[in-house]
Amino acid sequence: MYNINKIRKHFPIYQKYPNLVYFDSSASSLVPREVIKSQNDYYAYNGTNVHRGAYRLSYEATQSYDEARLKVAKFINAEENEIIFTKGTTDGLNLLANLLLKDLKEDEIILTSMLEHHSSILPYFQHNYQFIPLDQQRITLSGIKKVMSEKVKIVAITLGSNTLGYITDIQPIIAYLRQYSCTIILDCAQVVAHQAINVKTLDVDFLAFSAHKIFGPNGVGVLYGKEKLLNKYSPLQYGGEMVEKVFIDHAIYKESPFRHEAGTPNIAGVIGLGAAVDFINHLGLSNIAKHTNYLKDYLLRKMALLNEIEIYSQNNELPIILFNVKEVYPHDIASYLDTYQICVRAGFHCAQLVTNLLNVDWTIRISLGIYNTISDCEIFIQRIKEAIAYFKGN
Repeated sequence: MYNINKIRKHFPIYQKYPNLVYFDSSASSLVPREVIKSQNDYYAYNGTNVHRGAYRLSYEATQSYDEARLKVAKFINAEENEIIFTKGTTDGLNLLANLLLKDLKEDEIILTSMLEHHSSILPYFQHNYQFIPLDQQRITLSGIKKVMSEKVKIVAITLGSNTLGYITDIQPIIAYLRQYSCTIILDCAQVVAHQAINVKTLDVDFLAFSAHKIFGPNGVGVLYGKEKLLNKYSPLQYGGEMVEKVFIDHAIYKESPFRHEAGTPNIAGVIGLGAAVDFINHLGLSNIAKHTNYLKDYLLRKMALLNEIEIYSQNNELPIILFNVKEVYPHDIASYLDTYQICVRAGFHCAQLVTNLLNVDWTIRISLGIYNTISDCEIFIQRIKEAIAYFKGN
């Protein structure tokens, strides 16, 4: 196991809040100093635009920006021109949905699931969509086979649930879907910090994830797409940088990735994302998964001893625990824990259909990161017991 106290020294937040128990990494991971420094250095010592200036500062900014794209491409085994920078997973999935829906006929179908983040469901409400039947709250090949047909042209599903923590067994699903003429989209926001992703092995058409889930900055994300598809479709947006030539009645657009990155990008954020990828590569994804899942299993064993707690996520692959305290409002529990600097998430986690599946209004979510410790878990167990006693009047 890692020396977590040594790892914590990479995260400045613990200098200000040494007693912090941060259990909300699925929403946003904490940010290490290497990522913060990379962005600060850009603003302090450069701050120029990329790809346009014929002077040294612009060249240096462009070099740092392009290096970040290469790091991200290698991280998921993609080509550089298959990486589009966005504002985040939600932005990427929405841009993609709007692009694909233009070509969809009225009787053609989108398949999605009730496990999805809202960004994989709401964009399709304007069209003909259908939910994949779940098998024990998981997306499975057998469930897809029940609803798959030649009319299905888009399959938009999550690789890992942000609530129940299940990782979809995606390889056989994609292999099966290749018998049909459909576009496959994966929401990888929750998985990318815990499991290696190889787009060539997956053979997925598009996937999206966010920097702020992998120790990076807010407002930056990645939309991966196969090169032939990215060059096939019209630009996602129009403006500077994405066009080769403009005539009075038409234009010639650049190839990917530039055709889909109009305007001045979030340069500092992209550089920060590159630094975050370096940080993950240094730690090792398998080491992160081993540590966080060890803590998850430890917490589950402790929580299972408390009769007042109902746990909804069992035998899952991501370090997520979804639960409620029986007959206590989840936000009350979260507020109580916050008085002891314990951060958990209460609500429906941008996946309200999951609460419908569970027949509850809201839930509490614990999600763990590499910086969490056994001590964090013990403190949480102590305080959740106190919270139960407080609200139950015991």
